[in-house]
Amino acid sequence: MITFLLALAALITGYFIYGRIVDHFFGPDDRQTPAMIHNDGVDYIPLPTWKVFLIQLLNIAGLGPIFGALGGALWGPSVYLWIVLGTIFAGGVHDYLSGMMSIREDGHSISEIVGHQMGSTMLNIMRVFSVILLILVGTVFMTGPAMLLAKLTSWDVLPWLIVVLGYYFLATMLPIDKIIARFYPLFGICLIIMAVGIAGGMLLGVGGHTMPEMVLANLYPGENQLPIWPLMFITVACGAISGFHSTQSPLMARCLKDERLGRPVFYGAMVAEGVICLIWAAAGVTFFDGTSGLQAALKAGGPGGAVYDICVGYMGTGIGTILAMLGVVACPITSGDTAFRAARLTLADWFKIDQVGLVKRLAFAVPLLGIGAVLSQMNFNIIWRYFSWTNQTLAMIVLWTGAVYLYRHCEGKAWLMACIPATFMSVVTSTYILQAKEGLELATSITYPAGIVFGAVCLALYLKATVFKKNSSSNEELEAAPVENN
Repeated sequence: MITFLLALAALITGYFIYGRIVDHFFGPDDRQTPAMIHNDGVDYIPLPTWKVFLIQLLNIAGLGPIFGALGGALWGPSVYLWIVLGTIFAGGVHDYLSGMMSIREDGHSISEIVGHQMGSTMLNIMRVFSVILLILVGTVFMTGPAMLLAKLTSWDVLPWLIVVLGYYFLATMLPIDKIIARFYPLFGICLIIMAVGIAGGMLLGVGGHTMPEMVLANLYPGENQLPIWPLMFITVACGAISGFHSTQSPLMARCLKDERLGRPVFYGAMVAEGVICLIWAAAGVTFFDGTSGLQAALKAGGPGGAVYDICVGYMGTGIGTILAMLGVVACPITSGDTAFRAARLTLADWFKIDQVGLVKRLAFAVPLLGIGAVLSQMNFNIIWRYFSWTNQTLAMIVLWTGAVYLYRHCEGKAWLMACIPATFMSVVTSTYILQAKEGLELATSITYPAGIVFGAVCLALYLKATVFKKNSSSNEELEAAPVENN
C-alpha cells in the first residue's frame, strides 16, 4: 500500500511541479486561440474548460489505462515506475506539446504539425501514418465493444458492429457540441468515479485482499517469462505515453478558449489518466492476489471479465456492474468515434478542404468508416498487436517534433524536455519491432544493442540539425568577421 500511495503522490506532485516547468518554458500567452478565430460551428467551437478537460480525458483514455494497466500488471508492481515516470516526463510532455503546438498552428492535425517542423518528407509519411493509426484505433474500439455486447445479449457480433458503426458515423459527422460535448463529460466523470471506487475498495481492504508492495523484479507468471524490456513499455501505453493522444489533442485545441489553459487540459488530462492506470494496475495484482491469479483471470474471461470481477468485488453488484459495463463498452466507443473524427480532420487538412459543408464531411467519413468496417472482420488480436507498436512509434515521432519546436521557439535548454523522452522511446520502439512476433523475432542479444544504437543515431541526427548546426553557424560568422587593428 505504501508504494502505491507514494506513486499516487508522485503523479499529483509531478503535475504541479514538472507540469508547471513545461508550461513555463513553452510560454502560453493571451493570443486568440483557433476556437475564437475560426469558430465554424462544426469542429472549431469554444467550449467551457471543464468540458474540454473531460472530453480530452475520455478521448485519450477509453480502455487504454484499464486494459493496458491490467496487461502491464502481469510484470508485477514494478509497472508503477513506468506509469509514474512515463506520465510525468514523457506522456504529459507529449500531450501538452501536441495540444499547444496545434493551438499555435491554427488547430491543425498532428501530421501537419510534424511536417511543418520536420520537413516535407516527414509530412507525407505522417499523413499516411496518422490515418492508418486512427483507422486501426477506430476498428479496435469498434470490434471490442461489439464482441462484449454479443456475449451479454442474444445478438451476434455483426448486428452490434452495425450499431456501433452507425453511432460512429453520427459522431464523426455532427458538430462537436451535438454529441461529444454533451455526453462525454458525463462518461468522463463516470470513469473517474469508477477509478476512485476501485482505489477506495483496495485501500479499505474490501474482500480481504492485500496490496503488494513494489519490488524491482520481473514477476511475470509461468515458465515462459516475458521480459520487461521492452514489452511492458509497449503494453502500457495509455497511462504512460501514447501516440494516439497526439491525434486527439488537436480536436480540443480547436475548442480551447485560452491557451493558458493548456496545462490543466493537456498535461492535466494525461496525469489523470496516469492516476487511473496506476489504480487499475494495482487492482490487477491486488484483487487476484498476485500476477499468477491475474493471468488466470485474464485467460478465463479476458480483460473485460477481469474488469467486471474487480468492479463488482470492490463496489458491489449494483454500481459495480453499471460502472464495469460503462468501462468496457462506453469508454472504448468514445475513443473509437473520435479516432474516426480525427482521421476525417487529418484528411481535410491534407487536402485543404474545409469541413463546414455536410457533403465535404461525407466525402471523407464514408470511405474511412467503410475501411473500418472491412478491417473489423479481421482477427482482432492481429490488429491490436500492430496498433500497439504503431501507437508508440507515433509518440516517438511527436516527441522529436516537440524537441524541434522547443529548440526553435523557446529559450534555454527547453528542448531537453522532449529530446530525452524522444530518445528513450526511439530505443523502446526499435527494440520492440526487432524482437516481437509481429516484427523480426530476433534474439535479445541483437535487439538490445540495436535499439540503443538506433536511439543514439536519432539523437545525433537531432543534435546535428539543431544545436551543432547553430554552433557551426556561429563559428563561421566569427571567422568571417573583420579583425580590427589597434
